[in-house]
Amino acid sequence: MKIAIDAMGGDHAPEAVVKGACIAVDNIDNLEITLVGDEEQIKPHLTNTNKITVIHTKEVITSEDEPVRAVRRKKTASMVLMANEVKEGRADACISAGNTGALMSAGLFIVGRINGIDRPALSPTLPTIDGKGFLLLDVGANVDAKPQHLLQYGIMGSIYAEKVRGIKNPRVGLLNVGTEDQKGSDLVKKAFKLLQDAPINFVGNVEARDFLDGVADVIVTDGFSGNVALKSIEGTALGMFRMIKQVLTSSLKTKLAAGVIKSDLKSLQGKLDYSEYGGAGLFGLAAPVIKAHGSSNEKAIFNAIKQTCQLVEQNVNGVIEETVKNFAQEEEKE
Repeated sequence: MKIAIDAMGGDHAPEAVVKGACIAVDNIDNLEITLVGDEEQIKPHLTNTNKITVIHTKEVITSEDEPVRAVRRKKTASMVLMANEVKEGRADACISAGNTGALMSAGLFIVGRINGIDRPALSPTLPTIDGKGFLLLDVGANVDAKPQHLLQYGIMGSIYAEKVRGIKNPRVGLLNVGTEDQKGSDLVKKAFKLLQDAPINFVGNVEARDFLDGVADVIVTDGFSGNVALKSIEGTALGMFRMIKQVLTSSLKTKLAAGVIKSDLKSLQGKLDYSEYGGAGLFGLAAPVIKAHGSSNEKAIFNAIKQTCQLVEQNVNGVIEETVKNFAQEEEKE
């Protein structure tokens, strides 16, 4: 199995990316990695050269670049060359912690879409109180969704949850302003009917307040609502930890209490740690493309690589294509 990685993407690149890649090839059998980026910056952190090769380039797509223009104009950028490795068949999948919009553009224009999928979905796995987590899609790849897109998201998310996360008959919910069947916008009402007839375990409408309680294993929504929900969860978690810290450092009494529960607080923080779940998949593309968090450390990169390996091993993209094809044929018969 071969994976191409944009070594220059992310806040801690290339060090975190290279170190995460080295951990991966030391712990995952039959894995080969191609790092794409500035060789001079990569080599000081490279501890395994048997299973890791480097494609040298100094050109990088930054967070300030306009995504589509950057992908089209920066032909030798690390992210573009990474996607080309997949397109040309020299890699089975790719990972970047860089510019999200540029990665989506590179995925669409270079890697291409799965037959039968209209729009890809950006799909992170988020934590729940019980530690199992849930998949949320879409969180920004497609802000102007149609009912058919949400149907496809439900199918793709269900397959990923079963094949990669090991959840049997995963529960798929539709984000709405209430749990009643007839609630919501025109988009949600139409999507609800389509999801009811889909080859998935659709459990109906779910509310955002129930996300962390594990109300569903997969939650489907349009990219605009999904991004708002994602940022709200992230912001609330960060805000709560800041408030807890303020309380626990406000007096000698609370400082003593903080010392007693320090390990428990770290355990709580671990439950909300994005790095435990790998990256966000760009589902719907012809090959696995993973967006690692911009602030990924080596642990997060390693988990993103493990996640990507599972996508390849379980042939998730092939299963998605076959499922969508069979479902479309059944719909035509009816």
